[in-house]
Amino acid sequence: MALRHALALDPIPADDPRSDFSGTIRSFDPADPIVRIGDLSAQRGDGVFESLGMVGRHAQEVSAHLERLTRSATLCDLPEPNLAQWREAIARIVVHAPGAGESVLKLILSRGIDGEETPTAWLTLADAPDNTAARRDGIRVATLDRGFASDMPSRAPWLLLGAKTLSYAVNMAAIREARRRGADDAVFVSADGYVLEGPTASVILRQGGRYLTPEPAAGILHGTTQRSTFHHLRSTGAEVAYASITRDELLAAEAAWVVSSIRLAAPIVAIDGEEKERDAAVTASLNNYLLSPRD
Repeated sequence: MALRHALALDPIPADDPRSDFSGTIRSFDPADPIVRIGDLSAQRGDGVFESLGMVGRHAQEVSAHLERLTRSATLCDLPEPNLAQWREAIARIVVHAPGAGESVLKLILSRGIDGEETPTAWLTLADAPDNTAARRDGIRVATLDRGFASDMPSRAPWLLLGAKTLSYAVNMAAIREARRRGADDAVFVSADGYVLEGPTASVILRQGGRYLTPEPAAGILHGTTQRSTFHHLRSTGAEVAYASITRDELLAAEAAWVVSSIRLAAPIVAIDGEEKERDAAVTASLNNYLLSPRD
């Protein structure tokens, strides 16, 4: 993705009452170095982030993403973000987006330099990849064992399951493994057989006319796009629910999708080589909605 603009942010405490953020937000050339080599984001992946889709100069679901950034920071024992400061930074960077088309806005909060106890943060704006084919034609997925049971989050909260951390090496390895298996993407399954999420997306399926997604309590990221999609489906009269979903139920579903802030809704057309029906009409409706300005 071609970077268009970047901002550095000096995080201030969440309870700082100021409304003037002069001196705490500054532009820099995205081709220039900004992260010090000792920053723990680079050394250990010790930080959190959010990726927001943009349509034209409208950043989608800003409140939902900032809420999740705050939750991730809490889970990682990072200082709570000052949301007014982050909103100001977002307002400053979105004006550099093209007036039409799709972009990606990334928010990054790092623990900073080891021993300095001062977090670092920055925002980047980039052109979005072309996801037209995935939205129209669908994707093939491989199910991969995530290696832990669905009750692991309650037994081992230090694994940070459900936090959107910078440590994405496992997620990227899963996508590479899925491609080695002839698929486009992966869907994680717990050791006790329950569907979790994709490496960068939520899973939604339709079963008996109801739209279902895995329970967030199973140690998955609560997707902003999944929640927005459920809101849209409810508005059409459809029934939606969170549920424990087995791999066999995913295979037997009437239709299934992976949804995310950047790719939006991509229908699943094959699971582990087994072909699935693609509901083109529902998929088009979902993507029309997800491409509309959403707050």
